[in-house]
Amino acid sequence: MSFDGHRLKQQIAFIERLDHLKQVLRQNLVMDESRRENSAEHSWHIASMALVLAEYAPQQVDQQQVLKLLLLHDVIEIEAGDTFCFDLEGNRDKLERERRAAEQVFGLLPEDLAVEFRALWDEFEAGESAEARFANALDRFQVLLQNFNTRGGTWRIHGIEKARVVQRMLPIRDGAPALWPVVESYLEAACASGILTE
Repeated sequence: MSFDGHRLKQQIAFIERLDHLKQVLRQNLVMDESRRENSAEHSWHIASMALVLAEYAPQQVDQQQVLKLLLLHDVIEIEAGDTFCFDLEGNRDKLERERRAAEQVFGLLPEDLAVEFRALWDEFEAGESAEARFANALDRFQVLLQNFNTRGGTWRIHGIEKARVVQRMLPIRDGAPALWPVVESYLEAACASGILTE
């Protein structure tokens, strides 16, 4: 392949834009409760979880595909911001905001990469492939661990009750069913300790 200066310029522009993901704050606290997590940290954390927990995928998955999905799934938050999962108002137009953001962010790339990365984002959002279901399960499982380890974290801060948390965790039952009993045990312990209300 011959050197293409324009292509490299586009790739660098995307890489530079990715740095802004470090500034997008999520509602979730880091596990020592010292501050809110940013979206770049979140993406790195669950990609690392995918390596560690790969054996809990319910069927053979393409591990590289799972990693790609997790590393790119929140890139659009650079433009759209993070929408708290329990924010009913914010979630009303979330999909449309995120679709516009996907066009902007992935549009920085050369066309072949823009198409590939957008397809990965769409795959994660659709949650239909085995890889996307597993990636989504890990996305939810990470938040469960954070809230449990921060004495309720965002559940406590926003007064979120168990039924809403269970509903939010349901993709784990499908995407990583071996982890579902672990989810139930965490939720039971959270209720028993007063971290989560019924």
